[in-house]
Amino acid sequence: MSLVFAGICSHAPGITGRAHLADPAVKDAFHAAFHSMGQALDKTRPDAVIVVAAEHFANFFMNNMPAYAIGMADQYEGPIEDPAWLGIARTKIPGNADLSLRLIKNVMQTVDVAYAEEWKFDHGIMVPLNFLTPRYDQAVIPVNINCQGPPLTPLSRTWAFGEALRRACDSVPERIALVGTGGISHWPATPDSGKVNEAWDRDFLDRWCRNDKDALLNYTDEATYAEAGQGGFEIRNFIAVAAAARGQGTVQHFKPIPIFAVSCTVATMEVS
Repeated sequence: MSLVFAGICSHAPGITGRAHLADPAVKDAFHAAFHSMGQALDKTRPDAVIVVAAEHFANFFMNNMPAYAIGMADQYEGPIEDPAWLGIARTKIPGNADLSLRLIKNVMQTVDVAYAEEWKFDHGIMVPLNFLTPRYDQAVIPVNINCQGPPLTPLSRTWAFGEALRRACDSVPERIALVGTGGISHWPATPDSGKVNEAWDRDFLDRWCRNDKDALLNYTDEATYAEAGQGGFEIRNFIAVAAAARGQGTVQHFKPIPIFAVSCTVATMEVS
């Protein structure tokens, strides 16, 4: 099979931009787990890393908001935010336009997907890459699921998209790693920023680790918004990874860190 790695992780900008404000021991433990995930990914010798993220109105806006989009370029740049604010220097990131094209054509057999030959990476991709591929020498294929501007894609369609990604990965000879990035619960850019719902997060991760499709698709956007904030809509990225990997998951790190405004999560899933 061509899918050789699957995992999920947080991508909040405070993870790097406010690292100096966190308890050093708490921050170091999380960052160490993040780096360990990168080492595990590297051991699978991927030819490319698909990063499924939620794009934060950096490239896609309400005048043209695709439910799903895949990058199709040989090179990307990030972060689009102020590097001093994010704590990550602006750099070039390699892509693989030919591989992207082949994956897109396969995904299109069952799920309509937009594509972009130009893409500026925001923190949703750059924060994970900072830990997972810190030399920025790994080809990256960015994927966006609209988690920001309602109407949002139904969770059942997110699962179908994950299945389509898996089929596409298995159709090519390249070795592919898949990483989903997002919340879990958080209330970014609101007076409640810094708040997390730890119980909700733990319940979601339990469902994710069991790869319980029915339980994962049982959320409603109304309940998620009430209990996990608008940032909770990013569970779509994690659900897509579960659908693609088909295995059981393991949480390597989970801890609410209010200064980072999220429950900081690192988890991997067997590929079966």
